[in-house]
Amino acid sequence: MHSSMDETMHFNVQKDGSSAVREALLTAYDALKEKGYNPLHQLVGYLLSGDPAYITSHRDARNRIRRLERDELLEELVRTYLAVHRPE
Repeated sequence: MHSSMDETMHFNVQKDGSSAVREALLTAYDALKEKGYNPLHQLVGYLLSGDPAYITSHRDARNRIRRLERDELLEELVRTYLAVHRPE
């Protein structure tokens, strides 16, 4: 007997455009760096928790990143990582 934990789930993200996702991530990164935060730590904190307080409001970064779903942000990050490390 197979449990649902043995099956591979299919995950599909609705695409709003990776350029908007990329722009929001880069804006957040730059704004966090300008304010003296570690952008990597802050972005990971946001992605894990969903708490927008991890992202500064400087340069409207918090509002821009909140317009997107976290799964969209993660998909863009994974896509970009794999494109660099496993190009087709």
